[in-house]
Amino acid sequence: MQTLLTDRELLESLAVEVEIALRRHVDAAVEWQPHDYVPWDDARNFAFLGGIDWEPEQSELSEVAKLALTVSVLIADNLPSYHRELGKHLRTGPWWRWVGRWTAEENRHAILIRNYLMVTRAVDPVELERLRMAEMTAGFRRKPLHLLDILAAAALEETAAAIRHRNTAALRENPLVTSISERIAADDELQARFFAELIGAAFEQAPDQAMRAVADRIAAFRVPSFTLPDGRSTDQALAEAGIYDPAKQGELVFTPLLTEWNVFTRTDLGEAGEAARAELVSHCAASDGAGSRP
Repeated sequence: MQTLLTDRELLESLAVEVEIALRRHVDAAVEWQPHDYVPWDDARNFAFLGGIDWEPEQSELSEVAKLALTVSVLIADNLPSYHRELGKHLRTGPWWRWVGRWTAEENRHAILIRNYLMVTRAVDPVELERLRMAEMTAGFRRKPLHLLDILAAAALEETAAAIRHRNTAALRENPLVTSISERIAADDELQARFFAELIGAAFEQAPDQAMRAVADRIAAFRVPSFTLPDGRSTDQALAEAGIYDPAKQGELVFTPLLTEWNVFTRTDLGEAGEAARAELVSHCAASDGAGSRP
């Protein structure tokens, strides 16, 4: 039987891996500036400052692009909640430095998308602000999780976000929307890589606990969702638009990570780890084979 490590012991034993992964992340990240992607020459005042308020005909974006960017900015604007949920578990040494870096990157995404939407008058700014107020007031809370659950959930979430932004770029709506979406997707992919590397390291130190965390987080995985003014959930709207379909996340989100972590070929599991893996296999099979053994 494997010895169970406490969260404090895992924080300490994985600290070196965090430092290495953080340095690798910073070295791989391309420096970019959000103001470079905003067509400032298109800007004009709203009525409050003597200009003209927003009207639907001012938007030049398709409904799909407006939906995708609205979802992205609302998720990113809810950053204080995500920062709190991540930061309350990772308050020491390199862990805390990573939380700061991740938060700064995510905030940059919100700044960029919001500025683009406002300058180009792509969406109704009043409606967007009301949605932002509602989402941030509701906030985001997780039930208490162990450290490895937090890391596994983050790896899944960032992988899903990257897919959503890559699909937004694939719309080829216009050169700027494509560039913005590709730029954010690249950040998401690097962030997903950071969390995935830590889960990989955890499998080497505590394989049973890592398998339990991965099985539980995949079973419970849901992307952030909220209700649109037309009554649809963003899950439904994004799936209909081909931007992100939860029915495909087994293939697109789970399988690549499970393969990277050698989940189905590991030989270092104890009884608890084998039980968790069996649950994972059953869950994958129930999802129409998505994420099944390669």
